[in-house]
Amino acid sequence: MTVELPPGDAGTPPHRHSGPVFGYLTEGEMVFELEGEPERVIRAGEAFWEPGGDVIHYQAANNLADAWTRFVVVMIGVPGEPMLTLVGADELEARSDRRAPRPVKGA
Repeated sequence: MTVELPPGDAGTPPHRHSGPVFGYLTEGEMVFELEGEPERVIRAGEAFWEPGGDVIHYQAANNLADAWTRFVVVMIGVPGEPMLTLVGADELEARSDRRAPRPVKGA
């Protein structure tokens, strides 16, 4: 599928996928963060992946305030399970020790 994020869009709230996801940025920049990894910026022409399963996907936000970000993804799901499940505040709190330290803005 193709995903299009308007300028400054925060993307989908924290979630997980039932199976692996493979993606390629065709335009723009995306802030990407998986559980246990520091957030990073992925730029047009770069690829990304996530393992799916129990891993929380915290961010897939448009890093640009003045341009669209677009990417294509291939998602492999577990039959009979939703492809995307939002993660609630209670679970985020319970697993907060698994999230990489947050960058200090303006530092």
